[in-house]
Amino acid sequence: MNGATALINTLADCGVEFCIANPGTSEMHLVQALDAVPRMKSVLALFEGVCTGAADGVGRMTGKPAATLLHLGPGMANGIANLHNARRGNAPMINIIGNHPNYHVGFDAPLTSDIDTLARNFSCWIKSCSTAETLAQDGAEAYTASLRQSSGSTGQITTLIMGADAAWGDSAGPVLPNPVPRRATVDEQAVVAVADILSKGGKTALLLEHQGAEQAAMEAASRIASKTGCRLFNGTFPARVDGGPGRVAVERLPYFPEQILATLEGIEHLILVGGEIPASFFAYRGIPGQLVPEGCKVSRLSFIEEDAINALERVAERVGAATAEVTRFEKVEIPTPTGELDNKSIIQAIAATMPDDVIVCTDSGGGNAAYPYCQNSAPNSWLSLTGGAIGQGGPCATGAALACPDRPVLALLGDGGAAYTIQCLWTQAREQQNVTTVIFANNSYNILNVEYARLGVTNPGDIANSLFDIGNPNIDWVDLAQGFGVPGAKANTAEEFSSLLEKSYETPGPFLIQANAELQR
Repeated sequence: MNGATALINTLADCGVEFCIANPGTSEMHLVQALDAVPRMKSVLALFEGVCTGAADGVGRMTGKPAATLLHLGPGMANGIANLHNARRGNAPMINIIGNHPNYHVGFDAPLTSDIDTLARNFSCWIKSCSTAETLAQDGAEAYTASLRQSSGSTGQITTLIMGADAAWGDSAGPVLPNPVPRRATVDEQAVVAVADILSKGGKTALLLEHQGAEQAAMEAASRIASKTGCRLFNGTFPARVDGGPGRVAVERLPYFPEQILATLEGIEHLILVGGEIPASFFAYRGIPGQLVPEGCKVSRLSFIEEDAINALERVAERVGAATAEVTRFEKVEIPTPTGELDNKSIIQAIAATMPDDVIVCTDSGGGNAAYPYCQNSAPNSWLSLTGGAIGQGGPCATGAALACPDRPVLALLGDGGAAYTIQCLWTQAREQQNVTTVIFANNSYNILNVEYARLGVTNPGDIANSLFDIGNPNIDWVDLAQGFGVPGAKANTAEEFSSLLEKSYETPGPFLIQANAELQR
């Protein structure tokens, strides 16, 4: 057995179910190994940003890493934007980056680059000196590291830089998986301190992020809120939140900094559960970067690497809330809209037609705005654009559909972001995934028009306007989709849009809807 086959067998034994690949010459022995180990599903993507975004989607939906197979430094560089998003979302992932044999690196061949330096930006674990004898064990270590919660924002991405000689050399075979890491337990002193703050009353809020945004954590937090009167918030862009009727009702912080400050106005004590102090997405003159109301104190219950569920349950016990009521979203019948297709009618149509257990991936302002309107519609899992690098929504939807093939998936994409990684449609067609893709086709980088004004720049000239305009020429998203093997249609009215959504959910396989609307600014 060679090193590559020992590595793939080891990763499969650990629990890796998918390898999402865009391979090159340096990875041919690993391709051969994937052929020999069919229990790990091999999925081809036409662009590395689709590989990494899809692996992110798998990680968010399963809590386990998918592997990516990328071709040397340039291949990894093509995937870095969605690695950034995955890092910010704390999604587990294993990147296998092919490289030249060690003896060939010194010749400075055309594809030679400093892969370690690139990987350091988003990896909590890197190994670049594997041999055929160590490659299988290095794979086991990479898997373990991807499940070990990291402090700060280094995420759970591991990068195994595999020289071709390590792949083709002789190996003793696969190794046993390591024990699964466990989260650290929050110190009792922090639990007591937070319980005391909550017991004293006052206007207090819990900010629930990362593990704190899981249903079990929010159940405990909701009982605490019922007992103490504190408010509950998720961050603006949670990696995953399960919502809809029957799920725990928690507010989500808005996007713009003045909106966050207004939402938190009057809060006297903000308690962090798994995340950090809210920060403005961008800096604006005259607006603070950290978004905490004046006079509000900040305390912490848990860090990102600590067990937030256990900590919240212990707090609930201390404040006498162990059996208190949980506030949940309730079902509301939402009528399908009629008339003009605009922001309001698009969001209403999405909420009115939403199927049960849908997974929603957003990569647009309109998609993010739809979240609160959909929580009284149907049970859902909502995956947000965590790091702000657009081009995530389509690949993330592809990965979510791989992980959960029995659930419908809805990708809500801006036309600007969709143009970055539209190749994901080809993989969806190849895998016959039940993904409905909605393109908000306003032919503009609309958010940049908003930000231009917010930064105090008024009356943009022709050059500035041209840099925000993607309508010259217009992109025909339906023709593009059909070119990748995905059927689609255009909606110009609210009735057409609602009808196409219903059709897409009833028809197996992927479908694209181009929503032609001049979206409100």
